[in-house]
Amino acid sequence: MHVDGQATASGRRKLGRGGKIAILVAVLAILGIAGTFVAIGPLQAAPPISSEAASPLRSQPGTAFPVVKPATVTAVPAAGAKEVNPAAPVTLAVANGTIDNVSLRSASGQDIEGALGAGRSQWTSSGQLAFNTTYTFTYTTLDGAGRTSSATSTFTTVSTKNEADAAMYPLDGMSVGVAQPIQLTFSEPVTNKKAVEKAITVTSTSGQAGAFHWFSDTVVRYRPESFWAANSTITVKMDLFGVDLGKGQIGNFTKTNTVHIGDKRTAVADAKAHTFTAYINDKPVQTWPATLGDERFPSARGYLVLMEKQRRAHFVAASIGLKPGDPANYGELDVEYATRLTPSGEFIHQATDNALPYLGQVNLSHGCIGLGPDGAAWVFNNMTTGDVVQVINTDGDYANFDDGFGDWNIPWSQYANG
Repeated sequence: MHVDGQATASGRRKLGRGGKIAILVAVLAILGIAGTFVAIGPLQAAPPISSEAASPLRSQPGTAFPVVKPATVTAVPAAGAKEVNPAAPVTLAVANGTIDNVSLRSASGQDIEGALGAGRSQWTSSGQLAFNTTYTFTYTTLDGAGRTSSATSTFTTVSTKNEADAAMYPLDGMSVGVAQPIQLTFSEPVTNKKAVEKAITVTSTSGQAGAFHWFSDTVVRYRPESFWAANSTITVKMDLFGVDLGKGQIGNFTKTNTVHIGDKRTAVADAKAHTFTAYINDKPVQTWPATLGDERFPSARGYLVLMEKQRRAHFVAASIGLKPGDPANYGELDVEYATRLTPSGEFIHQATDNALPYLGQVNLSHGCIGLGPDGAAWVFNNMTTGDVVQVINTDGDYANFDDGFGDWNIPWSQYANG
């Protein structure tokens, strides 16, 4: 073989550049390393090769793609949260990824339903949570490289000591008279009164609008400006579940009640004329002689709403502060056809035997309206809860706001702003 070259001082030829490359190729072939080499100018240092170990956030091992950001998750409520409002939705939001699966389960094993949002980046609970319950929130997410990440947290909803209830009167489905206000009595004091009013919707088939009036932090009533329309129906929707009543107290129910209004049954008791006149739908029915409260115990004035009826009632003088030796002390007695006007003890009832001769002539009761057997029986049999008696020409004051339903004695401008 003839190889071009120059002889060295030792008599050997010096390899040229081409010869060196040929030898290098031969050596690599012997070592089993195949490849194609192209010599372009002087040899230079090769650039560093991207390392998967140096950049662990690659989408595929050994490939120099851009780094994929990990998925980040925001869960509400936060892990370990306590006194969580059960009306507030549980949510999961994912950035740089999607939601693979979600589980929300109570300590008793009840699963809470939920829905994924568009793009599977959000999840929101749709089922209702319970009070005083611990929930476990478990979820798995996927990032853009397909890697999964799972987490589990727990939280506890509002405890029993912060759970507030309310009772409505009249009861659901009850039939009452035109003067019956709607009353809600709360188990806990209410300081966020406007929030509570906003959560209660009262409608009537008559189209009457009304207003709330707070008589205390636990009692609110609702009535229209004038009596309810006869034979109408009132619907009371109470969306109080989750409503913050104030000071950490949370409403615990949502329900709708209906109340039926009957004919308009009213009466006027005149302490000066000693009469009692009944009306049905504004038409007079009959007038009976009556006796009302005397000078020491004058009957309450204004509108008094009928509350309940007792065919026979037992009266005890001591219950109104009368003691033995007092000329007004009547001890104990039973009366017929008693219809209550106030919790403090004013009734319409059949006058006692010793009062019957004075009906229509003089006032001698302890505040009650006494009628003869016919008049007392008519009221008992024909008037009902929510009907109203207006007492006029009496020296008595209006009944206290908590002594029955004296709502109609409050001017509308004052009532509607209370």
